[in-house]
Amino acid sequence: MGRKNRSINSIRRVCKIGNYAIASSIADRTCISCTTFNILAPIYKRLNHGDQSGRESENRANWLNRNQSILDWLLNERSSIICLQEFWVGNEELVSIYNKRLGDAGYVTYKLARTNNRGDGLLTALHKDYFRVINHRGLLFNDFGDRVAQLLHIELIAPFSQYRSNNVRHEMLIVNTHLLFPHNSSLCLERLRQVYKILQYVESYQKEYKLNPLPIMLCGDWNGSKRGHVYKFLRSQGFVSTYDTAHQYTDADAHKWVSHRNHRGNICGVDFIWLLNPNRYRKLLKTSWSEAVFGMFKYQLRRASLTEQDAFAFLKGDSDGDYLTYTDFCEALRQLKLVGHCYGLSIEETRDLWVQADIDGNGVLDFEEFQQRIWNPTWSEGKCEIGNDSWDDVVNGTEETIGFSVKNAVLFPAEVEKGTWPEDYSLSDHARLTVVFSPVKMPCSRLIS
Repeated sequence: MGRKNRSINSIRRVCKIGNYAIASSIADRTCISCTTFNILAPIYKRLNHGDQSGRESENRANWLNRNQSILDWLLNERSSIICLQEFWVGNEELVSIYNKRLGDAGYVTYKLARTNNRGDGLLTALHKDYFRVINHRGLLFNDFGDRVAQLLHIELIAPFSQYRSNNVRHEMLIVNTHLLFPHNSSLCLERLRQVYKILQYVESYQKEYKLNPLPIMLCGDWNGSKRGHVYKFLRSQGFVSTYDTAHQYTDADAHKWVSHRNHRGNICGVDFIWLLNPNRYRKLLKTSWSEAVFGMFKYQLRRASLTEQDAFAFLKGDSDGDYLTYTDFCEALRQLKLVGHCYGLSIEETRDLWVQADIDGNGVLDFEEFQQRIWNPTWSEGKCEIGNDSWDDVVNGTEETIGFSVKNAVLFPAEVEKGTWPEDYSLSDHARLTVVFSPVKMPCSRLIS
């Protein structure tokens, strides 16, 4: 009876903070909705109140009650897509509970454990009334953080019959992931590389199956805010933060909402549902990666309070002449801690950056090239719809495809939308983000050659 009462209270709280607008949007059968939620695996949740200590995983009643409440919330909301992070895949009882309750509610579920038996992983659930799963792939980063990502290729089914014709595609790609936590600034590069791997994988998947441009949703715990390099990298690739779009926030409005109180007690906004529509043009993926790494390069130089001239002098070290050699460049990367450790730039990545920086290809980097590539980058737009201008043969006569407009977006609990964290919230150390999308027809243009 106790758990039932708590469930009822949880649902009442959902109804209170999940206002009529979001509830009615989710109920609209012509829309789809997506929820992303880091549910805090019991093996990580610390118990440090009253007579309880240790990890929640050691107390079955605690983790069972909390996860039943999480499921109550999710099933009351009934998003058509659910993406969970820190799902305790290592506990068979918990996995069985989620499988049964989600399955009974009409969801098909896909789970992926982190590598090296970390115990937690990802769960993505899709409602069978809205989608047919065409393919599911697991991406193992095989990095020192043992992070993973899920890629699902899905097709919209009824009630979206108004979009069905021979000339309209009705498929999309969904990614669920949980990036590495930035324990220190030296991990920023590895986090950026994880996103690069995801986008490379999505790109290669579309090429492998000769797919036309499709809408892409990236969901999860990105462990970084709107001020970080990962955010800027995704923006350079044409992705938009759907919560910010719904609330008409700009890239500068990082302080207006939060979604996580981390183990250090800091609150920040790190949970995103990113959207890339098929008619968006973006920079070549490799160009965006190089630009992002050079952005980190510049950030480290500016942290040392170096002016433009001083920064260039620092980079060239004791070399004669007004230019940097490749050796100077590698030494500067080492001093800035971008190489020389297990998660630093590889030799191949370093060489590729050098090629990008040496614009005229004469084997040295002069001050003008330093300005154009690092200090005040003026990269050629070189935009391409999927990031590879050799894809002209991919479009097979499709004139239109489905994209999505953002109809509504809400964070729960409500306090986080005002930039504060409620002390009485105990379901997780993350808020839950739900976004409602309205399908729209979009032209499917050929790629720029």
